[in-house]
Amino acid sequence: MKLWGGRFAPGRRDPDFENFSESFSVDQRLIFYDLQVNRAYVRELGRARVLTQREVRQLTRGLENIRRYVKSHPRWARGQMAEDVHTWVEARLESAVGPVAGKLRTGRSRNDLVATETRLYLKSEISNLKSVIVQLLASLLAQANRHPHAVMPGYTHLQPAQPILFAHYLLAYFEMFRRDVSRLEDCLERADELPMGAGALAGTTYRLDRARLGRELGFARVARNSLDVTSDRDFVAELLFACALTMTHLSRLAEDLIIYSSPGFGFVELADAYSTGSSLMPQKKNPDSLELIRGKAARVLSRVTGALALLKGLPLAYNRDLQEDKAALFDGVDTTRESLIIAARVVRTLRVSAERMRAATDQGFLTATDVADELVRRGVPFAEAHAEVGKVVRYCAERGKTFAELSPVEARQLLPAWDLRLRAIAASPERAVARRKVAGGTAPAQVARQLRLAARTLATLQRR
Repeated sequence: MKLWGGRFAPGRRDPDFENFSESFSVDQRLIFYDLQVNRAYVRELGRARVLTQREVRQLTRGLENIRRYVKSHPRWARGQMAEDVHTWVEARLESAVGPVAGKLRTGRSRNDLVATETRLYLKSEISNLKSVIVQLLASLLAQANRHPHAVMPGYTHLQPAQPILFAHYLLAYFEMFRRDVSRLEDCLERADELPMGAGALAGTTYRLDRARLGRELGFARVARNSLDVTSDRDFVAELLFACALTMTHLSRLAEDLIIYSSPGFGFVELADAYSTGSSLMPQKKNPDSLELIRGKAARVLSRVTGALALLKGLPLAYNRDLQEDKAALFDGVDTTRESLIIAARVVRTLRVSAERMRAATDQGFLTATDVADELVRRGVPFAEAHAEVGKVVRYCAERGKTFAELSPVEARQLLPAWDLRLRAIAASPERAVARRKVAGGTAPAQVARQLRLAARTLATLQRR
């Protein structure tokens, strides 16, 4: 069955082109949205007196029977052949209710129909994505609360920089994923408008109440321009971008945990459930769950770049190129959702070694800035203090010593102001952490405040 054909001579279809152009294998995922939109549209045609009430009952009953069939047959699409899901529905409807099925698409096009269904899919999937991000936020917060006092090295350029609390580190990712939730909500706000009634591009001659139809389908508003909305896929590109950025954050977290779980660091250990072994080396415990997340981030990134490339040269309005948007959208959303679920479980089941993290703070002179800051408090210009402490660092590095191993005589030769207070500052990562009391800093009191704020944020998100 075709939803078109009178213009074309019979029997001249190239079967290879038919296979090339079909989208049923992809857009069958929209089946419940297609049935939902069609039922609402049929009722609206009835209210507009385009269909009789008897026809409305016949069509809605037929569509409902299809819905029940699909729901009770998970493999309903297997072996089916159709140009797209819309064609399959109409063919199935015709076999059930007869010629009245031909009135189903009165005043509408596949253009406004698929745009409406894709927006409904997007609205549902944004809700699902938010839900799994909230699970990850809960895992991050739970780990932070389990280790509120653990001190670890903070890094810049992957070189030891300054000591921080492990909870502070986890809360940095909490902030990233919190922004991802906000970004999804922004995307939803812009996508939440009804295309139905726009027809192929110019609207319809039938007196449909689009606002009423929009309310019935759960849209916040009606699209203002029929030409725009039938060809608009900004919402697809925007959701894919939101997914790509979420995956970028996941990839950064995965990279950190891959590094921190290696024996050279030993800060964390992945649960066996999220690790694999080597077919050759018996001792290996590989962080494959994290490596796959990192790899899948590239896959989602390619989806957003592909979507933008798809849109960049299209003239108004609808073009068949847009058939390709759904494969990108479905794969990008699925990959992101699945990665978030695994990441949340990896984080929740991490075994954390506070001892290894604390031991690592003895490497790399993490308190050097604190020594310079103390000199500033004694009236030394920071540039001078920076240079003087740098000389102490160079001396220690050349001799394989830490600040704590530096004798008072050696220290005073390098830095005449050296005294017990400076030594205590240099030898204590905990003191360095505690001194950073500025709002948002890593001091225990500030991190405790951040944990309370994070808990309130999480509770709010869980209630939505």
